Amino acid sequence: MAAAEDAVPVLWQAAPKHELRAVWVTTLNGLDWPRTRATSHFTRQLQQQELCQLFDQLKAANINTVLLQTRVRGSVIYPSKIEPWDICLTGQYGTDPGYDPLAFAIDEAHKRGLELHAWVVTIPCFKIAVAKQMGNRTVLRRHPELCVRHGDQYYLDPGLPGTADYLSEVCKEIVQNYDVDGIHFDYIRYPENASSFADAKTYKRYAVGGQSKAQWRRDNITRIVRRIYNETHAAKPWVKVSSSPVGKYADLPRYSSRGWNARDAVYQDAIGWLRAGIHDILFPMMYFDGNHFYPFAADWQEQTAGRQVAPGLGIYFLHPQEKNWPLSAIKRQLYYLRHVGTAGQCYFRSKFLTDNVKGLYNFLRDDFYAYPALVPPSPWLRDETPLAPSNVRAAVVSDAVEEIAWDAAPNMRYNVYASRQWPVDVSLAGNLLASSLYGSSYRYDRFEALGLYFAVTAMDRFGNESAAVQVSESAAATTRQRLKLDADGHVRGLVVRPVVKSKNNKKSGRKRKK
Repeated sequence: MAAAEDAVPVLWQAAPKHELRAVWVTTLNGLDWPRTRATSHFTRQLQQQELCQLFDQLKAANINTVLLQTRVRGSVIYPSKIEPWDICLTGQYGTDPGYDPLAFAIDEAHKRGLELHAWVVTIPCFKIAVAKQMGNRTVLRRHPELCVRHGDQYYLDPGLPGTADYLSEVCKEIVQNYDVDGIHFDYIRYPENASSFADAKTYKRYAVGGQSKAQWRRDNITRIVRRIYNETHAAKPWVKVSSSPVGKYADLPRYSSRGWNARDAVYQDAIGWLRAGIHDILFPMMYFDGNHFYPFAADWQEQTAGRQVAPGLGIYFLHPQEKNWPLSAIKRQLYYLRHVGTAGQCYFRSKFLTDNVKGLYNFLRDDFYAYPALVPPSPWLRDETPLAPSNVRAAVVSDAVEEIAWDAAPNMRYNVYASRQWPVDVSLAGNLLASSLYGSSYRYDRFEALGLYFAVTAMDRFGNESAAVQVSESAAATTRQRLKLDADGHVRGLVVRPVVKSKNNKKSGRKRKK
């Protein structure tokens, strides 16, 4: 029985078929990944295995989106012509780890049906103390005119036109060279204690029409966002642009932000970006509780302007060395967000999730995310129903393995549904067996699929889903063995296990972790 403080009475809510379930994976100092430094062939393999294990854990909990920190602090985790390698990969700035971590991460994420968004830290550069360690390829060395000292760090000056140029080139390099599903801005704002930020000369030079300094600063950040949004969608229309604004947009009539909000404290007009159509998703950093969380969460959702908001939850506060929140605090937030209809949720950071702090991972895997969910579509980017998959067929591969196969089309992903009922109802999350498959087949244990009906849909890069192609019966449907199913007939708990090839090319089953 759950502890009394973790008991959360909630109204029953149907599992959603579409829900954004995201997690921030922090590479800064290897906080979430990597733990191992890639200094040899062996350690390089260990570093890659760590990421695969992390993705496996996230997939097992039905997470569907990874925000991977790609530009860290003026340094990156891919071979860039603009900025140096980050220290997290090898223990030294500017040192090639011997492979392309971003390409590897995208490939492994897509193998598991996970979207991968490149998390780009924008305005902060790096601490003054480490500037010399980073070598000659930093923005400070190449474009010192863009950099401002503030506190113990260098920042880009958002008021300079060259800052938009520079960040545009960084994002363009990622979008053009990698199959990312999104570009995610972090710190797309002025720094804390912005009143002392040294941009008086920039304001005097570039402000026009009697603009207040506050409005001028907001316009500077919005100009950067608009430029990168437009350039990203011109290059690849399906790549979603998002950011993680401060968790409170502005003061509310009944609730004060106590001086810390996006619009007025750091000049981040995030709601304005949604209204202007220059943002696809917001992940506001709602690392609060009580009246600092619920009214402000409702405010974000009421002002989506037809786009998506998936609040970020401060799950690190569960840890005893942080605020030692009870699990019930996060549970209540999750149920509330689903109740008010947000696009989903995001978690900071992945390690606090995969370490199962206070049992959060188990709760998500076994309860709140018991069924998979598709990433919500983006109809403002494209609202067209794709063609259904062609030549869908079931076949026996071996004594123990069956396969549902189809003819794959470019830039399409596929979803497989299963049920005891004919036809399979593809509107139900409980019937979703495998999602966002990038290949042309899905293999499973045939004896665990006895009596099942299947259906397959195609899904484009914008999340639009085709009509279902029903498969009248599995290849082993003539056997009468009964399935272990929910009372409502859903294939709960992945009764049908996917079959993957091991390194020795033998077939093996992969069970869901209990």
